[in-house]
Amino acid sequence: MNYILFDDNTRNNLLPLTFTRPVADIRIGILTIREKWEKVLDAKTSSQTEDYLSKKYPLELAIDSDNVWINGSFCPSNQLVSEIKNLQPNQALLSSGSVLAVNTGNDKNFNFVIINSFTKLESIAMPMRVENLWDIFSKNGEAIINDFELLTVGRKSQVLSSTNQILGIENIFIEEGAKVECAILNANTGPIYIGRDTEVMEGSIIRGPFALCEHSTLKLGAKIYGPTTIGPHCKVGGEVNNSVIFGYTNKAHDGFLGNSVIGEWCNLGADTNNSNLKNNYSEVKLWNYEKEDFINTGLTFCGLIMGDHSKCGINTMFNTGTVVGVNANIFGAGFPEKHIPSFSWGGASGFSKYKLKEAFNVAAKVFERRGLVFNETEQQMLKKIFDLTIKYK
Repeated sequence: MNYILFDDNTRNNLLPLTFTRPVADIRIGILTIREKWEKVLDAKTSSQTEDYLSKKYPLELAIDSDNVWINGSFCPSNQLVSEIKNLQPNQALLSSGSVLAVNTGNDKNFNFVIINSFTKLESIAMPMRVENLWDIFSKNGEAIINDFELLTVGRKSQVLSSTNQILGIENIFIEEGAKVECAILNANTGPIYIGRDTEVMEGSIIRGPFALCEHSTLKLGAKIYGPTTIGPHCKVGGEVNNSVIFGYTNKAHDGFLGNSVIGEWCNLGADTNNSNLKNNYSEVKLWNYEKEDFINTGLTFCGLIMGDHSKCGINTMFNTGTVVGVNANIFGAGFPEKHIPSFSWGGASGFSKYKLKEAFNVAAKVFERRGLVFNETEQQMLKKIFDLTIKYK
């Protein structure tokens, strides 16, 4: 079978994070949704997504095997994987009215509008799904537990140094090359996964569920409350509570980050803080790109959502339920607006347009620091996002 992860209309609810990636490349738990599927299927996947993302995330169709399309907003479960592998050509798997998967055989011109002509199988319970921005942090604990089992079953953890204080050692897994010294790890509250070639510096305090992905660093004295995920190639310090950082992002200094999701290539300046609770304890509203308005999350605790390539200066303060777009640069005193459009430059005193040339120069330097190249594909993707979001400025 040739597996394709497709975006459905949930993509618009997950903007600005999905401006720069298919839904399946959202990180929740230890792995991205794509990484989960590729591990359980033991197969590579491709993507059906927005045209402007297709060069970076190309669609690959097979002519000599069945093409099986899987909704990229769903995380795999044992039952779902079994049902998908048993799908015959022209069969679709549905749950609660949502398309989970479709086998189109070797038809390369499939149109999801004609789904009603397929045999529909509706006997499956709804698996974990990422439908809204806040699902990423609110469901992160369950996702960490599931990924921890997936990644560690039948394997043996590296031995932790005796300099550490440990609770729940059976729920801790240390990958090869990780360095953990003089830290406190409490896995009685949930599993702790320390990825390959990571470092937990002295004085760090970790309360699971928690994941530190490959090549990332917890700075001296960091305080981490689960469920929290720090993706690959990150540096994180200060206080973090129930948040997900996708990767290649730094929050290297003191400051509070809570009930939040931060994309890739972001930087939070020293003593950046976000509010995750309103003074009147009312439910938090978030900007929604589909509605082009603020919508109720139903949550009392909800912090900051930040799209890729955005950055903020020292002492930046974010109000409860702030949504920052792609490639924004925020600085100055006071609380900026709760919806900060992509390619905005400024802060509480007002914003101007962040010029593309300047944004590209910064991105190129950041990529170079990680040994990567900010190539034409990345530039064209950001140029398209600039054009798509100019109406919000």
